[in-house]
Amino acid sequence: MKTKSIIVSFLLAVFSYTSLSAQAKSEKEYEFQSRRVEEWEKKINEERQPPEKVMDAIGIKPGMIIGEVGAGRGRYTVHLARRVGSEGKIFANDIDDSALSYLRERCRRNNIQNIETILGKVDDPLFPEQSLDMVIMVWVYHMLEQPIPLLKNLKSSLKPGATVIILDPPDEEIDEEIKELKGKIDPDRPTIKERIEKGGAEAGFELVRMETFLPKDTIYILKVKNP
Repeated sequence: MKTKSIIVSFLLAVFSYTSLSAQAKSEKEYEFQSRRVEEWEKKINEERQPPEKVMDAIGIKPGMIIGEVGAGRGRYTVHLARRVGSEGKIFANDIDDSALSYLRERCRRNNIQNIETILGKVDDPLFPEQSLDMVIMVWVYHMLEQPIPLLKNLKSSLKPGATVIILDPPDEEIDEEIKELKGKIDPDRPTIKERIEKGGAEAGFELVRMETFLPKDTIYILKVKNP
């Protein structure tokens, strides 16, 4: 799949969602547009990031309490919620309230009751204190405006031994995305791995493992450094 087509498809999906209120003159129209968005999400999951394989690799189990940074409309959130089950919980963070509104409606449609949405800040997801077994970010870290303050603010929400999972695309796709948005690329830019390692270290984390089994994306697993 070409990167540009991924970006275009993503923008179309976002446009489809943000246009729902204006376009949905009936419940059937709303359902049609929602189905279109979620079919695109399913395609991306199947081709790039199969949720079951990812969750197996990072150790998600029933009963876990997980915070998702940048949950958006819930492309991954609903899979996390099903895996942790009724004894677990997902705190779904985003700074886009319209996306979280869609996620709440999605939970209602699918009778998912273990997701709580949190409208956070750019540098703070506002997760509850000392409550999380894991934090996950899917296609989020490379676009964060303030990754180091955000990581620092995550620490107080983690239980001892908790992990922070970052799933991000390869450098060439990140470069293309940045070029699409900003029109140019810094020739001295660090790689995404370097950014994660450096940012994590400054925030008090260490990169303890990487998983490279996905077709293109890489999973980075961080833990709080021992004092």
